[in-house]
Amino acid sequence: MSKEIHEHEHCDCEHDEHEHECHDHHHEHEHHHHHHEHCDCEHEEHEHHHHEHEGHEHHHHEHEHGGCGCGCGHDHHHHHHHGEEGEEHELSVKAIVAGGILFVIGLLLEHLPLQNWIPSIADMMIPGLKVGLINILFMLCYLAAYLICGKDIVVGAVSNLFHGEFLDEAFLMTVSSIGAIVLGEYAEATAIMILYQIGEKFEDYAVEKSRNAIGEIAKLRPDKALVKNDANTVEVPADEVTVGSIILVKAGDRVPIDGVIVNGESFIDTSALTGESVPRKVKAGDEILSGSINKQGLLEIRTTKLAGDSALARILELVENATENKTKSEQFVTRFARVYTPIVCIAALVLAIIPPLFTKFLMPQAFALHGWHDWIYRALEFLVVSCPCALVISIPLSFCSGITACAKNGILIKGSVFLEALAKTKTAVFDKTGTLTKGNFIVTDIHPMNPEISKQELIAIAAHAELLSNHPISASLRAVHHENCCDKVKLENVEEITSKGIKAVVNGKNVLAGNEALLKQFNVAYPECPEHQDGTIVHVACNGEYAGHIVISDEVKADSAETVSALKKIGIENVVMLTGDNEKTARTVAERLGIHKVYGQMMSADKLAKVEELLKELEAGAGEAGKKAKKRGTLIFAGDGINDAPVLARADVGIAMGAMGSDAAVEAGDVVIMEDNPLKIADGIKASRRTLGIVHQNLYGSLGIKIAILLLSALGITNMWIAVFGDVGVTILAVLNSLRLLGRKNR
Repeated sequence: MSKEIHEHEHCDCEHDEHEHECHDHHHEHEHHHHHHEHCDCEHEEHEHHHHEHEGHEHHHHEHEHGGCGCGCGHDHHHHHHHGEEGEEHELSVKAIVAGGILFVIGLLLEHLPLQNWIPSIADMMIPGLKVGLINILFMLCYLAAYLICGKDIVVGAVSNLFHGEFLDEAFLMTVSSIGAIVLGEYAEATAIMILYQIGEKFEDYAVEKSRNAIGEIAKLRPDKALVKNDANTVEVPADEVTVGSIILVKAGDRVPIDGVIVNGESFIDTSALTGESVPRKVKAGDEILSGSINKQGLLEIRTTKLAGDSALARILELVENATENKTKSEQFVTRFARVYTPIVCIAALVLAIIPPLFTKFLMPQAFALHGWHDWIYRALEFLVVSCPCALVISIPLSFCSGITACAKNGILIKGSVFLEALAKTKTAVFDKTGTLTKGNFIVTDIHPMNPEISKQELIAIAAHAELLSNHPISASLRAVHHENCCDKVKLENVEEITSKGIKAVVNGKNVLAGNEALLKQFNVAYPECPEHQDGTIVHVACNGEYAGHIVISDEVKADSAETVSALKKIGIENVVMLTGDNEKTARTVAERLGIHKVYGQMMSADKLAKVEELLKELEAGAGEAGKKAKKRGTLIFAGDGINDAPVLARADVGIAMGAMGSDAAVEAGDVVIMEDNPLKIADGIKASRRTLGIVHQNLYGSLGIKIAILLLSALGITNMWIAVFGDVGVTILAVLNSLRLLGRKNR
């Protein structure tokens, strides 16, 4: 019964048997640490049609034979097609209702005591047939209902047989219903088809709701833009606006393209990007992103990107491609579905033949009680329960719904693999600067150590050396250097040494500006400063001699302490902070946040080594070897996505923070937090755990019910109605359970 969840949006919550290599717009970064198992099931043949979709090339799958996505070759040729033709073959709700009404009329005619109420009509016989009028009427009602709801299924089953496809769902439903007719169970044969079609409609609803959830994000990006040309304003398609154009955004309108405000002042609503509904004040010179709503006034914006490269376009693309990597749960369903249906069908055949033959010759009394009719009936129940569609549709739908719900809250998860790993977090590692602190460095003290150099001169030397650097510390040094002499500075041989600082020639002087590691590298002696050890120290040396140091302090984010507390409340006790700051500064910040494990004076290589060490600790805690080691919790690392790329890649889940306007951060992280708020990490973990909980409910609940019904059917305790519930009813329950994720909001 499984539908394709996203036909054109490419959320990839599609047929499990489809290969995902057909996407041409892969992310360029690779995470060498993730080794994903790929679905090894048999793939149906598809015709691939290329089409352009919002600037990206996609492959459109048009099924020759359809596909249930069960991984067991289930086929929906009778109405699983793309486009308008598929809609024509879809059985309408009106047709299902008509079939249902005829079925109910048939039940009433068959089971109501009409002989007592209207004996003259009830006892009326049809001449030549020796069949009562009432019997003819209810059989005609059943037949009409069967043809309305089951004709396409039977035709599809026959068509698929000619294509060499057996054990697909249409075939199973057809054999079960025709078998019931042969056994004289007309009502149950009709019920199989009607309830099957009702299940299909519920799946359609689930698929549409999931598709609409992503469509809501797509609608946030306006198709048109008001472009200012001299004195005129022209409305043009957003995709045609070039970089550097001036666009106008009126009050109440959404920003169509990323840019910088050149004129105007307003409050903007960025909830579409970040999930945060509090408006933010912007003015000329501020960056503004597509999808934001201008709350008041008129804004003139100079575009900095094309519409297809804007923030909202990136969000949409990430969500659409989010389930490309299958989780272990999805891989299990794919593999399980390939063997489950054939095994149950073989069991049904055995059940229909062996027990009656055995009892007929060896236990004739038992055969007299339960003959061929009973055992074939039980076998037909097996066929009805044999399709694992409840798993095939609900598991990927659950992951897709969870990822979409997170995206609405400003948490972009690049795949269900990472969502599953996020849910199993046991260790959370944070970079300090820009993640737990604002990264808004301010100079708090200046200590010249050379009597010939004043405070202003020390600042000037450091600011000139860091003139070309984009590091936040460099910006803070330039901010306090107020003398208008930077244009006259002769800056040569600038070398930015990773995690240490800057080496440059400033007006002929060899200048070093950085941390203690930089001075040690160039053998520059420096005194210890007993004061101001709670900030970042920028040491300055000129021509090999120590000149002094500048104290720079960072401000802790308001939500950082709450983030650590929230992580501990959900069972993540091992919270670690890594920083390049000195140990005392690091411990001061860590104590304020409630973090007990902190490591200072760490360069990028040191951070990577520490993450490796923490990963080994997780493995050691899970067990010495074998299966237990696979059950270890995961390690997440949260950084700014720019300077911590190696560590983000090595962690089980790399989380890039504050990435609203950063292309590098979007590329670097497995999870991208659009808002610069660490509390979103705890929200993401909670949401991922809810998603995984629903996946397990659907997985174990569906399997448990189906196995129970199979056992009861074999014992003759149940009937066809219970078997239909085991297929259609369980699928409907699992789908509705999955959709709960779309209606749930964090915090």
